[in-house]
Amino acid sequence: MTSWRWADPMYLSWLLLIPLIYALATLVGRRKMIKLRAAFGEKMLPFLTSGFSFRKHQIKLILCILSLVPLILALMRPQFGETKENIKSLGVEMILLFDVSQSMLAEDVSPSRLEFAKHEIMRLVDLIPGSKMGLVAFAGSAALISPITTDSSALKMFIESLTTEAISTQGTEFKMALEQAEDAFARGGQGDDPQSKVTRVILVVSDGEDQEPGALELAEKLANQGIRIFSISVGTEKGGSIPLRDSNGFLRGYKKDSSGQVINTTSNGVVLKSLAQAGKGSFYTAAFGGSYMNQLVEDINKLEQTEFDSQTIVNFQERYQVFLLAGLLMLLVELLISVYQRPGADWKGRFQVKS
Repeated sequence: MTSWRWADPMYLSWLLLIPLIYALATLVGRRKMIKLRAAFGEKMLPFLTSGFSFRKHQIKLILCILSLVPLILALMRPQFGETKENIKSLGVEMILLFDVSQSMLAEDVSPSRLEFAKHEIMRLVDLIPGSKMGLVAFAGSAALISPITTDSSALKMFIESLTTEAISTQGTEFKMALEQAEDAFARGGQGDDPQSKVTRVILVVSDGEDQEPGALELAEKLANQGIRIFSISVGTEKGGSIPLRDSNGFLRGYKKDSSGQVINTTSNGVVLKSLAQAGKGSFYTAAFGGSYMNQLVEDINKLEQTEFDSQTIVNFQERYQVFLLAGLLMLLVELLISVYQRPGADWKGRFQVKS
């Protein structure tokens, strides 16, 4: 049965302040009168205030104070009546393979490849809210950071926390990352109906410096199982140096090779494009402006969507408008009442000189 409810009852205690406000206003008014009597005397004060209506002033004060009641009730958001809405969560199951090798520290994109990629992937999470997503960090080895989940806030927290220290073994090993993704799909993330078909996607985010064989063969195997592989290249072909910083973030120098030369790491889109082709997906180059992101979201949305969850949301009808209007009308009436009046006859002839 539908009944009244208050969405924000915390403001109810504010009603207790109304008598205090009225008492304070009355006290201030009385003190002003005491000062006026002391300054002008009992006989002179009525003539000086004959153009001022104390009764109207009192009415204005009462109206102003009483208007607080409906305004506070409006703040409490009274609700009456409800509608029910069935919300379906549609999307795909996706594993994000995130490269955290030291080459991702290069600053050929600002502020670095790693930070830029984290920002872009968190944006992607917001753009496909109905999907289930998991996170795998990889470099020379791979580790599952977050299992497949619909909790986008938790996932973004894991993405934000990624550093090059997440994986101790350096390098860029796509095969191990793909194996970790395959295992994550097998361990978690099914639809409500075990018989339902779930579209699965792997998204590789890297600068593409693969150093180990076997990744393309595994990508083809996963594609044959119905798992699509997409890839995003981060960085530039010109490349950049890998900065070395102390614990306070101050630059100490740049990473060098065994001969003492500063290493220049470039983005290798060829490897990532080959992975996407083998995985029957698409390849994208991350760039400022985000146009590639719109294309990625569009391509993912073209895939068959799975209903992961369905829940009924109850929406209550807001009725605060009635109280708000009542409070504003009382304030309007208060503004229209003038406290001034015409002086009485005694005042008009008080200082007239007879001829």
